[in-house]
Parts: sequence; C-alpha cells; structure tokens
Amino acid sequence: MKIRPRCSFEGSFAIPGDKSITHRAIMFNGIAEGEARITNALLGEDCLSTAACMRALGADVTVGEGEICVRGTSRPHGADCYCGNSGTTMRLLMGLAAGCGADVTLRGDESLSGRPMERVAQPLRRLGAKIETCEGHAPVRVTASRLIGCEVDTKVASAQVKSALLLAALFAEGETAVREPLLSRDHTERMLAAMGADIRREDGAIYVRHSTLHAADIAVPADISSAAYFMALGALRGETLCLGVGVNPTRTGILRVFDRMGVRYRLENERQVCGEPVADIRTFRSPLRALTVGREDIPSLIDELPVIAVLCALAEGESVIAGAEELRVKESDRIRTTAEMIRAVGGEIEERPDGFVIRGKRSLAGGTVRSCGDHRIAMSGAVALAASTNGGQIEGEECVAISFPQFFSMLN
Repeated sequence: MKIRPRCSFEGSFAIPGDKSITHRAIMFNGIAEGEARITNALLGEDCLSTAACMRALGADVTVGEGEICVRGTSRPHGADCYCGNSGTTMRLLMGLAAGCGADVTLRGDESLSGRPMERVAQPLRRLGAKIETCEGHAPVRVTASRLIGCEVDTKVASAQVKSALLLAALFAEGETAVREPLLSRDHTERMLAAMGADIRREDGAIYVRHSTLHAADIAVPADISSAAYFMALGALRGETLCLGVGVNPTRTGILRVFDRMGVRYRLENERQVCGEPVADIRTFRSPLRALTVGREDIPSLIDELPVIAVLCALAEGESVIAGAEELRVKESDRIRTTAEMIRAVGGEIEERPDGFVIRGKRSLAGGTVRSCGDHRIAMSGAVALAASTNGGQIEGEECVAISFPQFFSMLN
C-alpha cells in the first residue's frame, strides 16, 4: 500500500463503530433473554469472530449491513470456538464459559496463540473455575464447574481481565467484588447495568451478584481509537471532523495527551447514546510540544500509543512514554514494533522495557513500514507517511481489516 505525502489534510469522517462495545453487545445479548439489534456495529474480523463463537455456543446471531441481530440463549452449550486474532473474544469468553456450565475449548490463530492467557485464568480460578491453558497460552479449555463469589484483586489494569471476571460472576453463588490497580475502560459495567445485572461500583470495587440479563438494543458509538488516526492527521496537516465518537472518560486519554501537546480541538454536539457519552471531535493543525505519559495514563489510551508516538516524533522536544508494558502482549510487541515503525519513517526513538523516549524532529523523510501483522502499527505508519516529506509504503496492510476495514479507502 503506497501512501503519498500530504501538505494538507481536511475532511469529515464517519468512523466505524467501537470495537470494544461491539464485542460486548454481541456477547452479552448472546446470553440474554430476548432479541436485540446492534446498529453501527463494527464488522471487522475481530468482532465477526465473537459473532461466530456466540453462534457456536447456541446464540442466534445474524450479521447484516452495519447491523447485527442477536437472540440469546439462556443455556450456552459446549463448543470448540475459534477466536481468530481477537484477544477480547478469547479472554471474555473464558469468563463466560467458566460461568455458563459448559465445556468449551477456545482456539486462536498463530498470533493469538502466542498471547498470555494465565493472566485471565488465574483470577477466574479464585471463583472456582476449571481452566487449562497450554503453557499459559491458547488453546484454552474450560470445564463446567461451580463458581462461588469472592473478592478478587487483579494484578493489571486490564478491561479484558476485569470483564472476564464480571461475566463469570453473573453465574456465581453469592457476591463477587473485583478491584483493579487503576481504572480501566468501563463499557462492561455500563452495559451489564443497562441489561439488568445486579452490579454496582462502591469503595473502589465493582460488586456483582448472580443475575439474568435482558436483551437491549445498542447503537454503537464511533471508536475513538479508530478516530485517533484522523484526529492526528488534523493536528499535523489541517482540520478534521470525526463524527459520533464515543468519549467515555475511561477512553479519552488521547484528548488529555492533546491538551499536554498543545493540539487545538473541540467537542461538538455532545450527547448520550445508550448510556455512553458521544461527541463530534474537530481537530485543527497545531504546533506540537513534547510530553510525558506515565503509568496512570496508560489504561485510557493504550490502543492509541503508536499514533501518539507519531505525534511525538514531530513534536518539539523529547517525549517519554513509560509504564506501558501492556504493549508487549498486544497483536505484536507494540513497544518493539512502534519503535521500528518510527525509525522506518526517519524518526528518532529509543525503546525501553516499559515504553519509549522519542526525540522530535521538524520532519520525517518517510520510507517502508512493516505492519508485523498489527493493525494499529499499519494505520499509525500510514499517518506518519502521509505527514512525511516523501511518503512511502506499508507492507502487510491487510491486517487493518481486524478493526477498521474502510481505513485506507477513507484515507484516500
């Protein structure tokens, strides 16, 4: 995929639906009473993997043009589920399968099979779940067991770990309390509450009791992590407007980064959609300054760090991103692949165990970016090349279909 350099970049963009919310809307309605319509759903490969797995477990899931209809099953049955490349699918299904009383095997592609699964299995075992991993990785085998509610402290601020525990807790006897070291994205809590779960946040923990979910129609807001690429291009090259973007406070770390870097932007037409705050985000070309991102910032911007690194590579001064070890266990080792991407386009970056140090330059020459099979590296690389002097090409660009199938056509 060849990317031409752009002196100016302006436009209005209808960003696809939020991947995290689409996953949850399919999965939660798949175990709920009744039938639901999910509109503006993201139909990327990851979310389609969730739809296929819920069908295998007994739910009726029909995928249309930007819409998914789900009729849930109150008794998911045993199945061999293929999760593709989707870590969210596999990790959340570990919790659902542990609770629903069925024998379930979860498999993934080569990339997903290399990602850690004990970080989810271990806390689920505290509730009594019987889970076997293959030396900490997929395939994962979940055997029917009796779950008893208890208090669980997660070791990482991960929405996937937390969500797996909350799903299992819906089926457990008694009350389960989940605590995390830092607040991660809260789409699971919001959606479960809207669907009738006995769930509350109190004293820094989330408390859940055995609950029956009721189907709920969900209009999925646009994904801020997908909007981030066009927001970045607005900041670098002109003015962009991203429409209907979810601005849940647990997901808006990139806006706080914009504040620190001096990016001019504003939220327009702010409203609530299905319990989630939504706005149109207008971003303007801005002189950028370096920033420091610390561990407390990471949960709210984990997916945007590669494109933030691109902004830092063109900012005045030295930027430091630390406390981001979680990047090591994404679709690629994103600390390593982000550093490779920045160097490939002519930037200066030092890789560290938990992040990077980036020395900003006035311009990037461009070059050839290898995606390493990671959709966020491919799209961040495209932003860097569009903002570079000479442009270049992306190798392995097809991986963007995981989260943003329309990305390159919209970029054109």
